[in-house]
Formats: sequence, C-alpha cells, structure tokens
Amino acid sequence: MSAARRGIATEEMKTVAKDEDVTLDWLIPKIATGSIIIPHNNVRPQKIHVVGIGKGMKTKVNVNIGNSTLNQNLDEEVNKAKVAVKYHSDTIMDLSDGGDVGLFRRTLLEAAPITFGTVPVYEAYNYGVEKHKNPLDITEDDFLNAFERNIKDGVDYTTIHSGITKDIAKRILAVKRHGGIVSKGGTITAAWMLKYDKENPYYEHFDYLIELARQYDVTFSLGDALRPGSILDSHDELQVQEMINISRLTKRAHEKDVR
Repeated sequence: MSAARRGIATEEMKTVAKDEDVTLDWLIPKIATGSIIIPHNNVRPQKIHVVGIGKGMKTKVNVNIGNSTLNQNLDEEVNKAKVAVKYHSDTIMDLSDGGDVGLFRRTLLEAAPITFGTVPVYEAYNYGVEKHKNPLDITEDDFLNAFERNIKDGVDYTTIHSGITKDIAKRILAVKRHGGIVSKGGTITAAWMLKYDKENPYYEHFDYLIELARQYDVTFSLGDALRPGSILDSHDELQVQEMINISRLTKRAHEKDVR
C-alpha cells in the first residue's frame, strides 16, 4: 500500500497485473486505497506466487487445513497442502489448534509455496491447553507473542479478532443469541476477557500489531468474531458494534499504510 501511494510498481504488482490481465495504471490506485491487496510476507523463506485479492480481481480459492486437539497427523496435512497446490488453490490457511502448532505451521509453509494464512489466537489457545491444561490460563503476552511468532515464520496474512471488546463481551449473555458465538477465536477471546475482566489484547494493542505488520509486510484480516450463526441473530447489536470497531481499526491501519 505504501509503495502504491507513492506510485511505485513493485514486482508483486507487476505479477498480479499480468495474471489478471489489467494495467498497472488501473491496479496501483486500487492497492493505494485498500480495495485490492497482495498478501506477501517479506521474510517468507521461499518464493511464492502472489495473488491479488479484492475488487475487480478474479475469484480466488482458499483451502483450509490443519490439525485439532483431537487429531494430529502432520503427514496428512502436508498431503492436503500438496493437493491444494496441485489443483491450483490460490491461498491456503492453517487452522491448527492442537499439538505442536508451530511445527505444523513451518512445515506447511514449506509444503505450500502459495499465499498462506493463520489465526494466531489458536496458537495462544493451544499454549494454554498444552501448558496449563486450560485454554483460558493464558496472559495478554501470550496473545501478542502468538501473533509475532506467526508473522516471523513467514505467514502472509493473519486473522485477528480485534473488533470484539470487553464491553461487547459483557453484553453477550444479555442479548441471548439463538446461535451463540460461532467463531472459535471470538469465543476464546470473549471468555478470556470475561474471566479476567481485561480488554481484548488485539484491540488494546492494535497499534503495536500494526507496527509488526508493517515490519514484515503482513496483511490483516480483521476477523468477525460475532458474525451470526443464525439469520435470527443477523445485525443484532453485537454484530453491529463489532463492525463499527472493525471499520475504525481498518481506518487506523490505512492511515499507517498497513493493508
């Protein structure tokens, strides 16, 4: 985004323009305003084929893989990643939350030379399970350290549940949703805030996350922790309040040249 705002065409932009059959004059302004992104961590140890995602781009296919607290088989997940690459998936997302999450992530990053994403709060959750036998026995630093480890490993984009705040979490039981909270990351974050009466670390320290993201050129996906699991919950006060927070955080990130 920073380069686009200065009118500079990076190699990634040239690749996307060629793949999408568009001109750089058409592409660059859209990257500058954030309507198109090209996720690519600048420390990714191997060359990957980058893709453009957003308005006016071809539809992209993402494949979700990853182990769980009930089943951990690295060979199976590596095979899934290779199949995804073979059949031209554009992006892949590691949703692992059990076992050695860091080892799974690094291994899958090597097996899949395409745009790669993760959900760092899953690693924080796993840390609580593995170390304390309770996923909520984690600290504010555990949330932040999980994010930092993910991006240092080369992850291109991360889903961060930064829009759900302590005030919103305290309203969850009163609202009495039909579908509850269907987001795992949202559930973990809300339960942690209510247990310790503390603010969401990804909300409170969002500027710190921005600085890390800028350093590694990592793309944020601001996760909708309170999306409705039932149409009866659609656009309730929880979802709307979170969307307002996310819009404000997006504006803040754009002002700091973070995609």
